[in-house]
Amino acid sequence: MLRKLVLLLTLAAALPASASATPISVYGAWLCGNDACTWASVRDMADFHAKNRWLVDRGDGVPSVNLVVLSFVQPLKLLNRTTDAQTVNGVPRGMDANVVNYFKSRGVRVMLSIGGITYTDAWNQALAANPTQLGLNAAAVASNLGVGIEIDYEENMSPNLSGLQAFIDAYRSQHPYDATGANHAARLTIDLAAGDRWLIPLTRKATADWLNTTTPVLDYANAMVPSRQPNTAADAQANWQEHIDGKTQYSPPIPPLAAAKFTGGLYIVTGQSPCAECTNFGASLINSTGNYVQNVQTRVGTTNGMLGYMFWAAECPSTRRICTTPPNSCEGGVGAGARAFNIPVPMQALRQN
Repeated sequence: MLRKLVLLLTLAAALPASASATPISVYGAWLCGNDACTWASVRDMADFHAKNRWLVDRGDGVPSVNLVVLSFVQPLKLLNRTTDAQTVNGVPRGMDANVVNYFKSRGVRVMLSIGGITYTDAWNQALAANPTQLGLNAAAVASNLGVGIEIDYEENMSPNLSGLQAFIDAYRSQHPYDATGANHAARLTIDLAAGDRWLIPLTRKATADWLNTTTPVLDYANAMVPSRQPNTAADAQANWQEHIDGKTQYSPPIPPLAAAKFTGGLYIVTGQSPCAECTNFGASLINSTGNYVQNVQTRVGTTNGMLGYMFWAAECPSTRRICTTPPNSCEGGVGAGARAFNIPVPMQALRQN
């Protein structure tokens, strides 16, 4: 009897979401290139295609994702428009038009991520020096490459929120909020913690002032991956539920975040062996959390279901972990999920409420 019950629960978890489920809109991967996220050299595009083909072909000619986020741009170099061995006018040499157009020509949206945990000090220095110019420089890069920008500022307890506000104001002066999504350079997002217990001041500010559904300033947030892959769907969902609920017990509180205003992050690289999220959709957290992501009830706004998923991270995010390159590419995990969830390529206009 117990074995039968376990089997029934397993089958239920694998069932597709109900007909009333909200379709997933954002289904993307952070992309670190072949040098642990520095993008320090221009890529040979034949080699780039061989290493990253799975992102644009899940096996039937359709992309596995509808967004890639090139990670990372160093904020202080962007402010100073630095040109050196690794950077041209503040942008890593590998983040060039060839790489951007490789994806955009196949209907995959592209963004550049500014920051990351390694560049937290650089964010602090740039925001202290001239946040307005940093925002203007980011907007110019977005225009030149036809990409969006992601803010990945991981200062935990004392972020420069006034400086970040000036950065956002300057960026929006060049690229106003665009609900249609037609202007790729107008897509401006922010990374928050997996739940509400880290990056607390940033999460409070972003949720209250930048991600509301009445006067949105940023398009959405990414709930980043936690320190390690959750063991179960319930563990992953507990993190995301914190954003849905907010933290009323904090002083001051973190308000609830609209479900339509954030994605949830999962690892596709976890060690020296391929994980299910990369190679086996049926056994993956992508599959087992799918009903939650499409149906979770929002506390603010009017539409249920999160915006979608982001995956950390394609190609080689670390020298200590396996890469998502052949024979360990992710068509069978992320790619199969794109098929199962009927992910739109290109990405359509996002829900606003």
